[in-house]
Amino acid sequence: MKPIGWFLALIAMAMINPLTQTARAAERAQVPEKYKWNTADLYASEAAWSQAKDDIASRIPKLAAFQGQLGASADSFYTALSALMAIDKDLSHLGTYASMRSDEDTRVSKPREMKQTAEDLGVKFAASAAFIRPEVLALGDAKVKGFVAADQRLAPYGPWLDDILRYAPHTMTASEEKVAAEAAIMADGASNAYNTFTNADLPYSEVTLKSGEKVRLDAQAYTKYRTAADRADRDLVFRTFWTKYKDFERTMGATLDAHVKTHVFDKNVHKFASCLEAAIFNSNIPTSVYTQLIKDVHANLPTLHRYLKLRQKMMGVDQLRYEDLYAPIVNKVELHYSPEEAKALVEKAVAPLGPQYVADLKKGYEERWVDFMPTTGKKSGAYSTGAYGVHPYQLQNFTGIYEEVSTLAHESGHSMHTFLSDKNQPYPTHDYKIFVAEVASTLNENLLLHHMLGQTKDKAARLSLLGSYIDGLRTTLFRQTLFAEFELKIHELAEKGEPLVGEKLTEIYRGLLKEYYGDAAGVCKVDDLYGIEWAYIPHFYYDFYVYQYATSITASAQIAANIRADKTNKSHDSYLKMLSSGSSQYPLSLLKDAGVDMTTSGPFNAAIREMNDTMDEMEKLLAQK
Repeated sequence: MKPIGWFLALIAMAMINPLTQTARAAERAQVPEKYKWNTADLYASEAAWSQAKDDIASRIPKLAAFQGQLGASADSFYTALSALMAIDKDLSHLGTYASMRSDEDTRVSKPREMKQTAEDLGVKFAASAAFIRPEVLALGDAKVKGFVAADQRLAPYGPWLDDILRYAPHTMTASEEKVAAEAAIMADGASNAYNTFTNADLPYSEVTLKSGEKVRLDAQAYTKYRTAADRADRDLVFRTFWTKYKDFERTMGATLDAHVKTHVFDKNVHKFASCLEAAIFNSNIPTSVYTQLIKDVHANLPTLHRYLKLRQKMMGVDQLRYEDLYAPIVNKVELHYSPEEAKALVEKAVAPLGPQYVADLKKGYEERWVDFMPTTGKKSGAYSTGAYGVHPYQLQNFTGIYEEVSTLAHESGHSMHTFLSDKNQPYPTHDYKIFVAEVASTLNENLLLHHMLGQTKDKAARLSLLGSYIDGLRTTLFRQTLFAEFELKIHELAEKGEPLVGEKLTEIYRGLLKEYYGDAAGVCKVDDLYGIEWAYIPHFYYDFYVYQYATSITASAQIAANIRADKTNKSHDSYLKMLSSGSSQYPLSLLKDAGVDMTTSGPFNAAIREMNDTMDEMEKLLAQK
């Protein structure tokens, strides 16, 4: 008899690895240093941070000396812009450190005070620099470009200045821009209140599972236990968790309403046609890309429903319900990993991107870019952030399930994008646009899947991987577009002056859930209670962010396929060039150079074909004895 195979052997080894016990740590002090990010690379201590804060605070008022002088000469123009960028870079470091320290334990007041201090300085900086844009616009396109041509020190500022000139129809006078910038001090109030409440103050309930285990159902525990194999446990977890959110429907409705109003304010004062246009103008994305995504998803809901019916068949249930969507669909295949195994898998998976990419990522892991373990008070979810001239950082809440290995691959894609852009771009163009950001992350997830499939012949394990991938398409392509449609709908209501109370938000979200998941047709039954799910999504406190998960997964799937099929490395090289380009070009141009035209439905249709092909393979495997 042949051995059970590399994949299942790895699973068995991971299940007994004692390092996985670290994921159970309740307090941050219990976590080994190797699993914590090294914030000392940014500032050696809080005292060093405080000293940097005082230095930045003293430099901000000095920007006023440049007002009215930008057009005097190319030299004075450069002097002003370099002073502006130097403060911006240092302030970015200040805010990144404070935010990371606050996210380590949102219960602790000192880091929150540091974060608020950094945000206040950011507002003062924006107000002091508010004259820059209108003054650059007043100089005019010809004079600005003449300065750039005359002084080679201004060359790195070229794309940034082009972006300012593009904002001419949406820029007010210097005094008006200063007022708008100062008003930004209120912009983060709603999201700060929401994050503090949900991460630190919300009184989460405790449940007793069928096994006798008692669980406090906070956000991390919900993510873990909604995957329970036992249906009664899932029902208990879902109903308990969402009932608690429903208890605070009015409060969280008020915070989201307040947040949306900040977008309406910005849209009105800067003369945009809609909040959507205002949000995506920065990336030079036409609103048609957003609305076409929603149309494409609605046209392809039958593909989603095909998957839901396949899931129902694999789970062996008479009626698929919303509580079933995160449950395993293959019995007796438990995917569980230690952080070391997860890192090793990601490194192997991204090998098609070249040895230097792998070496840089491995170095980052070894030098503690990543904060791995979930602990009480820690910010939920995962993200990657960066500090120009230092290195990227990642926050994880790693409990060892396969989906979190995929999350590590995802955030590592962001980190490497940041690393390569910072390495190859000057500060004015290092910060890539969000529209391309999620391409780097979802491409790594795609590479991880194909690496695992290449190592896995066992039917059950292969079905598990394919099932995980197809569910990833559900959550990224369809669920994120549902979020995007909800976000568009509530902003359109706010633009009309309609109030966004919690009950109304639940009604809108519930309607979309039932439509997307085919509730009326009996494809997947959605309990009315789950309309409160909108209150759980922190991305609604961003600004039309989530649609880019869906557009990016379509782009990354096509680029990944090109890389696998191309033996000449041309696709590999063009993709790495995109990762190294920062914002030196606009996102649609960068992606087109990498082989994807996002102004068409082509990438979306390609992703749908891959989804159907995956289901075809799953059905063939299920038909085997």
